[in-house]
Amino acid sequence: MITVNGISKSFKVARRSAGFRHAFKALFQREYNYVEALSDISFSIQAGEIVGYIGPNGAGKSTTIKVMSGILVPDSGTCSIMGYTPWLERVPYVKRIGVVFGQRSQLWWDVPVIDSFELLRDIYKVPLHEYRSNLNLLADTLDLNELINTPVRQLSLGQRMRCEIAASLLHSPSILFLDEPTIGLDAVSKLAVRRFIQTINKEKGVTVILTTHDMSDIEALAQRIILIGKGRKLYDGALASLRSRFGTRKTITVDHRIHTGAINLPGADVISSTAERAVLSVDTEQVDMSAMLARLSEQLAIVDVTIDAQPIDDIIVKLYREYQIS
Repeated sequence: MITVNGISKSFKVARRSAGFRHAFKALFQREYNYVEALSDISFSIQAGEIVGYIGPNGAGKSTTIKVMSGILVPDSGTCSIMGYTPWLERVPYVKRIGVVFGQRSQLWWDVPVIDSFELLRDIYKVPLHEYRSNLNLLADTLDLNELINTPVRQLSLGQRMRCEIAASLLHSPSILFLDEPTIGLDAVSKLAVRRFIQTINKEKGVTVILTTHDMSDIEALAQRIILIGKGRKLYDGALASLRSRFGTRKTITVDHRIHTGAINLPGADVISSTAERAVLSVDTEQVDMSAMLARLSEQLAIVDVTIDAQPIDDIIVKLYREYQIS
């Protein structure tokens, strides 16, 4: 469905030193740097996948999305999406995709949301029956019924983002590009957006490419991630593979009856310890968890035990460090 092969893109950026003299000189003789945003990026995505496209700031994530959505023309390389070359066949191509940029809006600021929806229906030439069907579905699943008659400027950020996602799906796209869709959202709005993305992927088979710095979004939605750093693709694989590679440590939190002595368990690092609670870190590749719990019960009168996997953020940080992009 999506094939990106050898895409490269650089930008010409003006530069000058501080001070009036350099500012005056720049009026007549400008100096430029060339910044390589993408370098030989290649990957393929199958229909119905949800792929997390991640990397630090300035890695080239948004540039890739803009190339794939036809906004930017690459310096070299090819990109075929549903048989279209995005920047050469934009008019028929954009009818098949939806794009949400978390820091930009496609809704008109001073008019009610429904007016923007109606205008988008005309732009995309969506048949009236299809538009009404999609609008009813989107309004119900994203809880928009009380929002669509409100001017966009009066909406909270979370409300506006739900409307932005709805606007991108009114024309029934096959692919949805999401660039930081949950930036600045509260917990309730994040959960609503995540549930909706899962629903349209499962029920309508919409392919989703998600770029975000919120690793909980990636963990909740994507089974596969592509890591980009300094304009180069560094990793492409299953999230589960990363967990087995970097996430072998688990945290054991033990609530116990009062115990003032030291806790001595070979293979376990004591992170913290009080009279009634101990927190330990264990490498599951080196230690059998059931044996560790048995030894714990010998030393402590256990009231409750919680075992937590390593947070996804810690795993991604280790991946960044491995590729020296943190």
